[in-house]
Amino acid sequence: MTAGEDASLPIEPFTIRVEDRVLSDLRARIRATRWPDQIPGVGWEQGTDLHYLRQMLAYWADEFDWRVQERKLNEYHHFRASFDGISIHFVHERARRGAGIPLILTHGWPSSFIEYLPLVPLLTDPRAHGLEGPAFDVVIPSLPGYGFSQRPARTGVNYRYVAGLWHWLMHGLGYQRYGTGGNDFGAGVATLMALDNPEPLLGVHLSHLEFRPYIGPGSPPLSEREEAYLVQARRWVESETGYQAIQSTKPQTLAYGLNDSPAGLAAWILEKWRSWTDNKGDLNAYLSRDFLLTNIMIYWFTQTIAPSIRDYLDNRQFSVAPGPADYVSVPTGVALFRNLLVAEGEPPREWAERLYNVRRWTAMPRGGHFAPAEQPELLARDIASFFAHDGRGCS
Repeated sequence: MTAGEDASLPIEPFTIRVEDRVLSDLRARIRATRWPDQIPGVGWEQGTDLHYLRQMLAYWADEFDWRVQERKLNEYHHFRASFDGISIHFVHERARRGAGIPLILTHGWPSSFIEYLPLVPLLTDPRAHGLEGPAFDVVIPSLPGYGFSQRPARTGVNYRYVAGLWHWLMHGLGYQRYGTGGNDFGAGVATLMALDNPEPLLGVHLSHLEFRPYIGPGSPPLSEREEAYLVQARRWVESETGYQAIQSTKPQTLAYGLNDSPAGLAAWILEKWRSWTDNKGDLNAYLSRDFLLTNIMIYWFTQTIAPSIRDYLDNRQFSVAPGPADYVSVPTGVALFRNLLVAEGEPPREWAERLYNVRRWTAMPRGGHFAPAEQPELLARDIASFFAHDGRGCS
């Protein structure tokens, strides 16, 4: 435990270590894959391309070196904290020079804490990397049921639950005022942190708009740009959200196959990383095979694909959709990474302003859904500039 932490918060240093037998079993399973057929010439049209997946799994079994990746991950400061009968994993890196602005950043699905690691050197030591703006104390937790974080063995573990958990974690680390940010589920958690308990927050920074604002009776009419965005968004839902239908209704059925088969797990996850990144159709040209497989490994050896996909069920059954009275008054910055391979649509600023007190709006020239991994410098610059000029009490 370091200076400034709350002695009442049970925190223990944590080191990642995967047993050799787990790695041997993984390689054996990959080599024993029973491959399905594929219609010639369809490529990725019906899901993960067979030729691509065969190549990735051959590399995974024969060339990918987990121990190298494990050593790289262990260069960061990992911890686990106990709360509500579960253990929560997080990375905690302090500003290299002076006091940093505390900032908690949260990933989504099918990602993990490693998505945000490229931001750590940029935010903790911006001067050394040519960035203007303040330095940060960065906290990167794993969502409950992802990787090294446990998930309560019950339903109702939704955005709101995690938002309260993160407030508890930051206070337990000794921070009275702090910023929050994230994408995907992480953006939802950051939003609920601001809606439910805004007082400690210096600002909210989002690289994804997880929530739809209230547009029901009594709300202002939609602008032409908002209507155009909703048309495109509906097209995306029709082509891209089959996974949501099963994960929000029958996640347990899906989990048997994904937890048992490396090929099935990789196919399920990689298809989303290809569709949702800015990659011109060639995922490995923009994100390394080692990075993509390390993310999959986090799910595999912790056996957390099942609890992670329950996020969809819990957030549907215990919905926290914003209502007409909901408004995030905390200053909010939005970095819009809209260049997905499968276009999701570009929300206009007025769409976000229905729910958020938007102080900074940046349409990024490149990058997609997984911006921290795709374009860490663009995102880090935007975060630093937002908290330097637009956050509460940061300047």
